[in-house]
Amino acid sequence: MSETARANILGRLRAARRTSIPALPAWDAPAYAVDERIGRFCQLLETLHAEVHRVTEAGWPQQLRTVLAGRAASLMVAPETESGRRLAADWSQDAPRLVPYDRPVEEMKTTLVHGVDAGLTTAVAGIAETGTLVLWPDAAEPRLLSLLPPIHVALVRASTVVDNLPELMRDQGWSSRMPTNVVLVSGPSKTADIEQTLAYGVHGPKELVVLVIED
Repeated sequence: MSETARANILGRLRAARRTSIPALPAWDAPAYAVDERIGRFCQLLETLHAEVHRVTEAGWPQQLRTVLAGRAASLMVAPETESGRRLAADWSQDAPRLVPYDRPVEEMKTTLVHGVDAGLTTAVAGIAETGTLVLWPDAAEPRLLSLLPPIHVALVRASTVVDNLPELMRDQGWSSRMPTNVVLVSGPSKTADIEQTLAYGVHGPKELVVLVIED
């Protein structure tokens, strides 16, 4: 850009009439009873084309094997997480092969893109108002684990499902310990072209499987 064009643009911006910031509309954060909260969370996820299973602490590994039977030959897990250690100790040989995410991404790239059918992550919370999973990726459970495999399996404890996002930010103290990367997931990856034709799996997993642990 030439100096003249730059000066013209800045001049127009400086000469533009200043307007006041409009007042925010009144808004009351929604609140739900406990049973209603979990039901709404699951219902909205299903409306957004996620597959939801309500499971127990003792039974979720078996439920996961059942869900993945016939549709996934391999499942990538983060071996240093609680869920990764649980599966490593409680996984039958006839189930999908467990693949640990235990090396730098440069060494795992081919496996992530072409070598696994599903990836398992654990959500730090769920939001009932919008049917949203909240992920905090870190070194132990990187973001790509939920992004590249065709099937994203997410664990979320019912006790962590809250009514709305502001409540979650307040209760978890985001103002003082905001992670470098927060991922909000509502359904599988989807996009639409100019003709508004919706397509799944173009920019991420084509399927989202959510196990809601209710113990």
